[in-house]
Amino acid sequence: MNGSASADVVDRDLIAGWLHARSIARALPMPVADHGGWRVDTRSEQEWCRYVFTDPAPAIAELAQCITQPRVYVKLCQDDAVLRALLPSHWQICAPSWMMTAGATPLAETGLPDGYLPTVETINGVVRVAITGADGALAASGYAAEASGVLVYDRIVTNPDHQRRGLGRAVMSLLQAQRRSSASREVLVATAQGRALYTSLGWSVHCPYATAVIPDAVP
Repeated sequence: MNGSASADVVDRDLIAGWLHARSIARALPMPVADHGGWRVDTRSEQEWCRYVFTDPAPAIAELAQCITQPRVYVKLCQDDAVLRALLPSHWQICAPSWMMTAGATPLAETGLPDGYLPTVETINGVVRVAITGADGALAASGYAAEASGVLVYDRIVTNPDHQRRGLGRAVMSLLQAQRRSSASREVLVATAQGRALYTSLGWSVHCPYATAVIPDAVP
């Protein structure tokens, strides 16, 4: 897929499974059905809640008209322009991102450069990989959770001082090795920078993932 999807090619079961597994990965409440999509009550300082939709339905426009507070995010598995057309003018479209799925070939085991040490731990169904440098400082990390036939990769981060050393790929490989079921589909949401990395690892775009919110400065 080239980054543009129509509603009939977005796999609703995949998105539902991703939301379920992501909530586990982040210790969030489970998603609930709302306005034809799902709502997750995140309740953090940055985000009060989020609504996720696969289809550009009129219910999104109706919902947006009722939302007056900042930090309530509306997300749609379509291009930014499709979401923009459904929202009042004071809503702001956020940086683009994409829902991506893994290819059929597992990642090859990746050795680490000298001086780096990996740690893998699983707590309450959440796998955490941490790679530390020779000085003991965290160099790269990532999380994964598996539920509803989906393995979600989440918060894959490499410290800027340790980039371009294959650590991101190593984190992904170590997380993938913890997958319980070979039938689970592997999913993540990528930024523009992350999309390039995951494409190089054999991942492909399932659909765009547009995001909008009312800016804090708007009452």
